[in-house]
Amino acid sequence: MLDMMFILTIGNTAVSRIKGITAAGGNEELIKFTPPADAEYLFYDRPRCINSIPVTPSGNPTPAIITKAARELVKFPVLVVRAGSIAEPLLPYVHISQKEGGDIRREAGVSDVREIIERGSILAEEISRHEKDVMLAESIPGGTTTAMAVLRKLGYDSVSSSSMSNNPVELKKAIIEEALRRAKNADGIDILKELGDPVLAFIYAFARRFRGKTYLAGGTQMLAVAALLKLDGVKPEGIVTTKYVVRDGSATFPETAREIGVDFIEVPIDLSISGHQGIREYEKGIVKEGVGAGGAYHIALNSGFSSREIVDEIDSLYSKLIIN
Repeated sequence: MLDMMFILTIGNTAVSRIKGITAAGGNEELIKFTPPADAEYLFYDRPRCINSIPVTPSGNPTPAIITKAARELVKFPVLVVRAGSIAEPLLPYVHISQKEGGDIRREAGVSDVREIIERGSILAEEISRHEKDVMLAESIPGGTTTAMAVLRKLGYDSVSSSSMSNNPVELKKAIIEEALRRAKNADGIDILKELGDPVLAFIYAFARRFRGKTYLAGGTQMLAVAALLKLDGVKPEGIVTTKYVVRDGSATFPETAREIGVDFIEVPIDLSISGHQGIREYEKGIVKEGVGAGGAYHIALNSGFSSREIVDEIDSLYSKLIIN
């Protein structure tokens, strides 16, 4: 677990602009900057593409603060991949695509899916020459809805978690039902093209071709990746996610994972011991996961750091943001 590359894939989907579907970014205008800002924050004191870190409408910070805290302690390497982000991250990154995912109700979610899969496969082959283990993470507002659409088309009665404490399940179902009617004849890779998003496409392509151990850091999006990989006879080492996702009573993460047949690790994250209300409110089901927070926390725990030490680092980072 110590010798592992952490790969963060960032992107956007037009689904995120459907009112009420996501809390990632604070408002509609900022949502498009959330993915690159998440990536930048892992490397800098604060993002460069916007003046502050992404927050929910109620002011809770991005889960990137958890990932950053773990990285500050462990010093694991991070590679940023741009797969469909509207805005460019102002740091070194691997370019896969800059084309935003489509609104799956009306158009293909990933019109350039074959190019993304080809490029993702090439990158996986190259990294396989140097790395034995990878942790794949994501940042894409609205991604739980596209993932849920893919899972439902594949035959799984899945309900995804949400970045909001009140999961907009009925809204998601309405969006997905409309999308499924449009893409009723989709099969195989066309399911990903019609109903997915560019981040999902890249992670699937990379995980399918990588020759070492692959860990999927996230929630519903990673269930969709695992389900797509199952079609190819490929099984990742497992999904690593927070207890907030696993215990979300409005969603079906553990049930769907078992139905797919993919192992998962419920990371025992405890932010109730934080000194900041904005962090403690994660315990109320706000945000839950993203930017590989659960996976990064898991790496830190397995590197010998206690939850107290990790949360203290989170608090230290949060204090700097408040002061500055």
